[in-house]
Amino acid sequence: MTYEIKETLLQVNNVSKSYDVPILENVSFEIKNITRPNIHQGQIVSLIGKSGSGKSTLFRILAGLEEPTSGRVQVKNMDTHEYQDVKEGDMGVVFQNSYIFPWRRVEDILDMAASANPKMKENKKELIEHYVEIFSLSEHIKKYSKNLSGGQKQRVAIAEQILNGGDFILLDEPFSGLDTLTIDKVTQALVKIAEEDEHKTIIIVSHDLSNALAISDTAFILSKPPTAKAATITAHLSLASAGLAWQPDIKENPAFRELLKQVKSLL
Repeated sequence: MTYEIKETLLQVNNVSKSYDVPILENVSFEIKNITRPNIHQGQIVSLIGKSGSGKSTLFRILAGLEEPTSGRVQVKNMDTHEYQDVKEGDMGVVFQNSYIFPWRRVEDILDMAASANPKMKENKKELIEHYVEIFSLSEHIKKYSKNLSGGQKQRVAIAEQILNGGDFILLDEPFSGLDTLTIDKVTQALVKIAEEDEHKTIIIVSHDLSNALAISDTAFILSKPPTAKAATITAHLSLASAGLAWQPDIKENPAFRELLKQVKSLL
C-alpha cells in the first residue's frame, strides 16, 4: 500500500523517570506524519506494555501531567511549525477509568466541550451530532452520565476530548473491561476520527495487543530488558510497511496473527 512518512509530530528524547526506584530509562521514539495519496488519514499509534511496565508513568509524562526526571517530550505546533515541550492541556486525555460529570446529561457534557473550542463555534450543533453518531450515543444523549455503562462513559469521554480540540488524543487502556461488541464500537469510532483529520494523532497505551495493533499504523513496545534497571522502548513496529495497517479484517490475516506472537515474545 502506497504511503509516505513525513515530518515528526511528536518526539520523546531520552526520557527517564525514577521515584524510589527507576521506572523508565532513556525512553526515545518519534511519531511521524504518515500520508497516503488522496486519503485524509491521521495516525493511530500504540504503546504496548504489560502490567507493571511503566505504561501509566509514560502516559502521564506524555500528557504533560508529570515531569520526567530527565529527558523531554516535544510536540509540533501545526500553526507555527515549531516544536515545543509538551504541557498539560496539549493532549486530549482519556484515562482508563474516565471521569465525566455524573450530574450532567451527555448532551450537556459534549456541549461544554465544544463551547470551549473556538474552532467549533460556527457549527457546534452539527459537530456534536456528528460525533454522537460516530460513537453510537444517540439513544443515550439525554441520560445523566451516572446512568451510563462503562463502555458508554468511555465513548462519551473520547468524544468530549475530540470536541475540546487538539491534534493529539491520548487513551489509557481504552479496551479494558469492555465487552467484544463495545470494543468493536470504540475501535471503529477511533478509525473514523483518524480518517477525518490528516494531523490528528491517536495514541493508545495498552496491554491489549490484538485490539490496539489491529487499528494502528505504528507501534512501540515498552518493556524491561534483562540487563536494564527500568523499562525502555525495545521495539518499533511499522504495521504500514509490513502491509498490516488500514485493513478492516486484519485480525483474520495470518501475518497479523504471527505478529502478535512475536510481540508477546518481546514483553
